[in-house]
Amino acid sequence: MQLSLGRNELALYVRKQFENLFPDGTDLSDLLKFVDLALGRVEHCFSRVRLKGFFANGEARFSHWHSDQYAIFLYYLANSAFRERPGHPIADKAYALNKALHALDAFYEVELPDVFAVQHPVGTVLGRASYADYFICYHNCTVGANLDNDYPSFGRGIVMYGGSRVIGKTVVGDNSFVSTGAIIIDGGALAADSVLHGIYPNARRSATTRNVVRDIFGITS
Repeated sequence: MQLSLGRNELALYVRKQFENLFPDGTDLSDLLKFVDLALGRVEHCFSRVRLKGFFANGEARFSHWHSDQYAIFLYYLANSAFRERPGHPIADKAYALNKALHALDAFYEVELPDVFAVQHPVGTVLGRASYADYFICYHNCTVGANLDNDYPSFGRGIVMYGGSRVIGKTVVGDNSFVSTGAIIIDGGALAADSVLHGIYPNARRSATTRNVVRDIFGITS
């Protein structure tokens, strides 16, 4: 994978951000280990994403200056620390740093998929739903629970466009697009190959012949 900073330099870069924003003297000696774990997941993810800047000349590319990529990296860093050592402060710091830098709320206990992307995700909240590969969201999206604490489930190949909301007991079938501004609450089981649009309680679905994995992620094989 092409890196804008080597692993050691990247760990130092993250450490300086932590120490600048959260100057509490927390032990960060495990940081390099978690950065390595996160980079492994970034490479797996970006090698399957053909959005501009993520993949070129047969290999994944990661730049700490590409804010969407850095947001994904920080999620993987926080989640990797949580998986390895629940309660580790690096998980909390990476999660909080992601909110501070990108206004992206992707809590480290939320299991985002192995292949996903965000595009200028300012104001986006990704709650404890069930996600599958080839998920992508844009700005000001919300995935959350209803009053009974039911969360959505997403199939493979989902796009959430800016300002969309998927809330509660909703199963979004494979290869579906949630339109800009759509609000889906307790939508039940929604068929694959759909465009979801409108606002609860008048939300609707339409069939689509587009393909998320091909048309959005650029994967043709």
